[in-house]
Amino acid sequence: MRKIGCTIGSLVVVTLLLAGCGKKQSVKNTGNLKANMAAKQVVNWSETEDLTTLDPSKLTQPIDITMVGNTDEGLYRLGKNHQLQPGIATKMTKSANGKVYTFNLRKNAKWSNGDPVVAKDFVYSWQRTINPKTASQYGYIFDGIKNANKIQANKAKPATLGIKALGSHQLQVTLERPIPYFKLLMAFPLFFPQNQKAVEKYGKAYGTTASKTVYNGPFELNGWIGTNEKWTLVANQTYWDKKHVYLDKINDQVIKDPSTMYNLYQGNQLDVATLSGTQVKNELNNQNMHVLKDSRIFYLEFNQRTRPAFKNRALRQAFSYAMDRQSFTKNVLADGSVPAQGFVTQGLASNPKTGEDFTKEAKLGQTGLEYSPSKARTKYRQALKQLKKKSLHLEVLCGDSTAAKHSAAYVQGQLEKILPNLTIDVTSVPLKTLIQRQTHHQFDFFVSNWGADYSDPYTFLQILQSNNTFNEGGWTNHRYDQLVKKSASTDANNAQKRWQDMLAASRVIMADQGVAPLYQATIPQMRNPKIKGIVYNSAGLSFNLKGMYVAK
Repeated sequence: MRKIGCTIGSLVVVTLLLAGCGKKQSVKNTGNLKANMAAKQVVNWSETEDLTTLDPSKLTQPIDITMVGNTDEGLYRLGKNHQLQPGIATKMTKSANGKVYTFNLRKNAKWSNGDPVVAKDFVYSWQRTINPKTASQYGYIFDGIKNANKIQANKAKPATLGIKALGSHQLQVTLERPIPYFKLLMAFPLFFPQNQKAVEKYGKAYGTTASKTVYNGPFELNGWIGTNEKWTLVANQTYWDKKHVYLDKINDQVIKDPSTMYNLYQGNQLDVATLSGTQVKNELNNQNMHVLKDSRIFYLEFNQRTRPAFKNRALRQAFSYAMDRQSFTKNVLADGSVPAQGFVTQGLASNPKTGEDFTKEAKLGQTGLEYSPSKARTKYRQALKQLKKKSLHLEVLCGDSTAAKHSAAYVQGQLEKILPNLTIDVTSVPLKTLIQRQTHHQFDFFVSNWGADYSDPYTFLQILQSNNTFNEGGWTNHRYDQLVKKSASTDANNAQKRWQDMLAASRVIMADQGVAPLYQATIPQMRNPKIKGIVYNSAGLSFNLKGMYVAK
């Protein structure tokens, strides 16, 4: 998933009785939990960026995905260690060829307006998201579901998408090829159902405020009018499993300045606060600090669509060689982040045969990530000569948070220090302006980032395909496109061939410096020790708050 801004299968049939095992586990835990719970079940949470939408079809940012992931629910929920938990589905069967999934849906699931959650809500949601008229940036994630790509290319109607209701409480999904990570996708908010009556009632305003949507998840959202930075999550009384939602309320607010957030936490006005590098150093020995591993890569994204200079490979290589990733993560970020080892994050996926980490394997024979001022200057002089210029004056675009400005300032200073006759301007803009400029390719370059939607390298590699809507820099490489396509089509059923395709694609990125990876992030978080039951995952829905509670 994109965090907008510049900031620091061979089984024949599988049946999963989600309702049974989930209920048994929940009942066992409930008695112990309630005995240890405080009388007041309210948590004061914080965010570092603005909420922009509650429309599942329009999601792009982690905060939006987190809010929708906790106010709505899909076929599954994502539990600890990327394990699937009960959602709307109670049973799943898969065909022998791995292409047809059939889900039985629970009959007691409801929307907050009282409507039942039924199979056609999933059909409507998926068709709406994939419809080119919706202009969903995330539509590409439906790749592999029957006719999804044709629909996005206006070569087929949304109604031909491989999903249909087999009655009110049975859903069938047909794939064009087996998708190894398909079930994980079903826990991702882009695949959640939508209430057609509500969408049509609110029209273009759907999801733009808390009151212009309906909810079927653990919480409802109150008090967000589309522009403010404070809102509340309250327990959803129509949720099918409301007895296992323990909090009455989560007070949430956006705080872009790390110092302000830290001070509010120290003053007991916040229960959860994200730290900056300096604050991390101060709290290294504090048992209430949690450094959460994040499958999120930060990278320089160059505008190769409308800025001819960045079509020059030598210039992109010069910028990459000029970045001192070790110094940046250790001395500037200082929050546990580590230098990038490639475009795919470490610890995300392992070789199905040997167990070797993908990033470690991809690094063999890989070039472009070393810090080398001499190589940077050589490549830069080569680029100037090829561009027939004596100097360059460029802009790095960033958001308006403190962290965003600090990152942009570092990139500016490092490039101007290493590369002669280069001037970099930093332009900081509000979030909505930032999104608009990036979407319309109105930038020279920016510190972009991507977080894994599921625990497979394809979640990263897919977004740099030449036709992907999140490839806002417009890098195009025919060999790369071929390899990524092979991994998802002709080689999809051969685990080792698919793995080798993805390794080769990763090396193509580095050889061409389609983007310049900088670092893999962490989330340093101070947390009130009485806050329990948070489920965090480094890929997909980051925070599942359904089981969170306040201990005595």
